[in-house]
Amino acid sequence: MSKQNRGTRADYVDFYPLQTRWNDNDVYGHMNNVVHYALFDTAVNGWLMDRELLDPQTSKTIGLVVETGCKYYAEMRFPDQITAGLRVAHLGTSSISYELALFRNDEDEASAEGRFVHVYVDRDSRRPAPIEGARRDAFQALMKG
Repeated sequence: MSKQNRGTRADYVDFYPLQTRWNDNDVYGHMNNVVHYALFDTAVNGWLMDRELLDPQTSKTIGLVVETGCKYYAEMRFPDQITAGLRVAHLGTSSISYELALFRNDEDEASAEGRFVHVYVDRDSRRPAPIEGARRDAFQALMKG
């Protein structure tokens, strides 16, 4: 794990609180790497749902994950409180690239940083659909700088 190029809370536009769980720890005593991806997914979709930009059961358009990645800098484990930092790196016609960070407890430097790309599609046809209206406005507000 490296401290090189670790993001800080100041690098992110908005935040979403998360709680680790007992079963997040692996045999090595830290949070298993697959959990980071689940936290990214929870942060993005929770953020959308909190702003009424997504209803998983009824939204006409939904974001499908087409790409993810993660850099690990420091260990996290249960019972850590995690805060996910969110920002938008790119907003296209039907796609959005999120950049996320996971901050352990009150730490200022990220324990992990990742990317998460959604392509918005029509729920039924699964054909690309434009990001419009309140959703586009909210994503633009997440853009850094």
